Amino acid sequence: MSRARIRTEILLVLGLSLGASAVYSVVAIVNRLTREERLSEQTATLNPTLDEREIFDLVYQLLDIFFALVPVALVCFLLWREARPRLGRLGLDLERPARDTGQAVLLALAIGIPGIALYLAGRALGITVAVNPAGLDAHWWTIPVLLLSAARAGITEEVIVVGYLFARLRDLGWSTWPIILTSAVLRGTYHLYQGFGAFVGNIAMGILFGWLYSRSGRVLPFVVAHFLIDAVIFVGYPWAAGAFPEFLGLPAD
Repeated sequence: MSRARIRTEILLVLGLSLGASAVYSVVAIVNRLTREERLSEQTATLNPTLDEREIFDLVYQLLDIFFALVPVALVCFLLWREARPRLGRLGLDLERPARDTGQAVLLALAIGIPGIALYLAGRALGITVAVNPAGLDAHWWTIPVLLLSAARAGITEEVIVVGYLFARLRDLGWSTWPIILTSAVLRGTYHLYQGFGAFVGNIAMGILFGWLYSRSGRVLPFVVAHFLIDAVIFVGYPWAAGAFPEFLGLPAD
C-alpha cells in the first residue's frame, strides 16, 4: 500500500470516529471558555437521556452504541489479513486471557485512582467542568446500557487510537515516541470538552498506554482496563454523588 493511500485511510478512519470527536471537543471548549459562566460552573453529561419515552430512549441508546462501533469494525476489516493470528497487529487475539485480564486490573487501578485525584484537583483549580458520567434516568435497563457504553468507550478508543494508529503510523515509517505522543495528544484532545484537567490527564494516560503497547503489542489489556474504569464510574457515580457530593465538587442537597 502506498504512503499516500495510508495517509488517506488514516484521515478517513479518524474522520469517521475519534478525529471527529476531537474537532467537536475543541469547538466545545472554545464555546465553554467564551460563556459567562466559569469553566468550573459548567457541566458535561455523559450518557444522557436521548428521549423522554423509555422505550425510544433505550432504542436510541442501543443504536448510538452500535453505530459508534462501526469504525472499529472498519479498522478490523482493514487490518484483518495483515497478520496471523487474525487481528494480530492489534493484539486482540485470545491467546493469553488470564495474563491480559490481570494486567487490565492492575492498569485500571493504576489509572483510575490517580484519575479521580486529577479530576478533583482540576475542579478545585477551576479548570475542569463538573462531569456527570451517568445522565440516564433510572430504568430496568440503565445499568446494562451503562456497561455497554463503557465497553464501547474501551473498544473504540483503544482499538483505534492505540492499535490501529500504531499499526498505520509504523507503516509510514514513524518511530515509536512520535507515535506514542501523537496517539496521546489525540486522546487528550477528544476529552478536551471536559476541561484542561481531563486534557492533561488523558495525555498522561495515552503516553502510558502507548509506551506499554509499544513493548507488548497487545491492545486487549487496555480495552479491558478502560472498560473497568468507565464501568465503575458510570455505574457507581449516582451512588457516589448522593453519598459524597462535596467530595465530587457537587452542591449538597
